[in-house]
Amino acid sequence: MDAGPGRITLWAIEIFVATADEGSISAAARRLGASPSSVSQQLTNLEAALGARLLLRNTRPVALTPAGEMFRRRALVIIAEAEQARAEISQGDLSGLTRFRLGVIEDFEADVTPTLLARMSDRLRHCQFLLETGATHRLIDQLDHRALDVIVAADVGEIAEWGETHPILTEGFVGVAPKSVIDLSGNLKRQLQRLPFVHYSKRHYMGRQIDNHLTDCDFKLSQKFELDSYHAILAMVAEGAGWTILTPLALQRAYRFAPKLDVFQLPTKPLMRTITVTARKGVLGNMPAEVADHLKGLLQERVVAPAIDQHGWMRDALRIL
Repeated sequence: MDAGPGRITLWAIEIFVATADEGSISAAARRLGASPSSVSQQLTNLEAALGARLLLRNTRPVALTPAGEMFRRRALVIIAEAEQARAEISQGDLSGLTRFRLGVIEDFEADVTPTLLARMSDRLRHCQFLLETGATHRLIDQLDHRALDVIVAADVGEIAEWGETHPILTEGFVGVAPKSVIDLSGNLKRQLQRLPFVHYSKRHYMGRQIDNHLTDCDFKLSQKFELDSYHAILAMVAEGAGWTILTPLALQRAYRFAPKLDVFQLPTKPLMRTITVTARKGVLGNMPAEVADHLKGLLQERVVAPAIDQHGWMRDALRIL
């Protein structure tokens, strides 16, 4: 139930800060998992309770008034104090946790995350779980702005002193081509340069990582397609539209195409990435480390062991940390 216009609530303060950060009510709503109408009403109630206009909503982006600038400084202190109180309470008894907001990259969404959440729910029986799936840079931003509690994402070296990270997996990128289109015992680089390249979107960190690697290796390709979906990329490769570079985790997202694909080591120096569990330092006690331990077991069972059984050469490039 929304608070009435005479009350100042922590939820309204969090909404105000999110709107100020994002510069838009709709963006703040997406970040907080609320409806735009609810966000707008909470802002109206907050302004009424304070007796001051905080935001200029008719500008793009939304701008703070002088009163809004002043209140934002106080709001950040209030949120920090609330977070510290939550940390001190949860340190004593995590079983009383009532909300857990987890962000994961696309790679984990279907095969690993449901089991992880089911196991956590057995322990945290009164906890509400919120799952957000997205690109690494977006998840880091949401964690930074306190919209998520824990994220599972690629290590991009952007976590500041406020964060704690727990590495769980390192994996090497692999090449994927239509079945039998290339001779795996021949000159791979020469053959691949003749085929269209289906590139993972360079709007995401992984796509830029692949692009930078190709440039560093002087591997010039005909980049005909650029997509942001593993499933769509592998579907196109399976239909013979070209070849791609992805990770073993990404291959798990579209295993039904496996009979139509050849997977091979890149004809370049290795390209690696590390997956980590990251949280705000000291807020959830041992829970981030426990999440990391659960994920290590699940990944070994459902990703690492099957991939190495199928492709023995992945043994050195795919391992639990």
